[in-house]
Parts: sequence; C-alpha cells; structure tokens
Amino acid sequence: MATWNSRGLRGSTLEDLINRTNDMYKEHGLALVQKIPTPITPIRMNEDHTQITLAYFDKKSTVDYIGAIQSVPVCFDAKECSSDTFALANIHEHQIDFMREFEGQGGISFIVLYYSHIERFHYLRFSHLMKFWNRMIEGGRKSFKIDELEEGFDLIPHSGLFVPYLDGVKKDLTMRDQ
Repeated sequence: MATWNSRGLRGSTLEDLINRTNDMYKEHGLALVQKIPTPITPIRMNEDHTQITLAYFDKKSTVDYIGAIQSVPVCFDAKECSSDTFALANIHEHQIDFMREFEGQGGISFIVLYYSHIERFHYLRFSHLMKFWNRMIEGGRKSFKIDELEEGFDLIPHSGLFVPYLDGVKKDLTMRDQ
C-alpha cells in the first residue's frame, strides 16, 4: 500500500493553475472538467488536527481530471517536470490502461506537462505518449526529452487562461479527423 506525505504536493501549483482554467472554461460554458480526488485514509495528523501528516492511498488513482468539452469526454493527468527529461516512471501502468480504455470509448486522453524550470506547458496527446511508452516496454529509453515532443502542442497562456488545454484538444481533434 502506498504512503502519502508532503512529497505528494509537488504538482499542486500546476493543479491550481488547471483548476483556475477549469473555472474559467465552466464560467464561459466551454467545458465541465473536474479534479478527481485521490482517496486516502489518514493515519496521523498534526497537533491541532488541521493537516494530515501521514496517510495511505485507498486504491490506485486513475487520472487527475475528467469531464466533457462540448460533448466530447476527456480525461487527463497533470505532470510537472523540473528538467528537460521526463521519466516515464511518473506515469503508472494503471493510468495508461485507463486512458487507453477511455479512448476506446470515444473519449480523448492526454497529459498536461509543465516544465517548471522554463515555465513551459505542453499538451501530450495520448497517441504520442504511447510512442514513448511502447519504446520503453520494448527495452528502450525510460524517459523522453523535451525536444521529442510534438511541435504545435505547447499551451501558451492567453485571455486570462493559465493552462489553455482546449487549444490542444482542438488540434488533437483536428489531427484525428485527418
């Protein structure tokens, strides 16, 4: 059983930015996407019982976010990276399985990557993620470099949107239609 501690908050800045973006999308009627909480069982609290200091994950989580964009079901995970190389160990097999099944049901799965050291957001299409994943499964690299990402899928903040992932979804849908 996995243990939770403060290291689990590493991606909280990225998630906060995505949550704010989700609020704006909802306000404008563009999307309804929600953060999926990871179920935990608290084991230990601080002295005034305002913070959990030790907990166990109840079960494996799937993805961070799930919802609908203009009648299109979407699910995605948010991942933060502090170097030009992203380790695939940060994505778990059960997450890949869930995203694959989600795509099989007609949904769109993707990863929002945030390269914190250069403040760069990227929309990683599931099909492109699978190229890296399959390379690893076949005995290749267990990571990918920033220069291996697809061009045209960087998410540039605009119009008050911190992480405009709808821009990536739109390009993703266009590429699927071709």
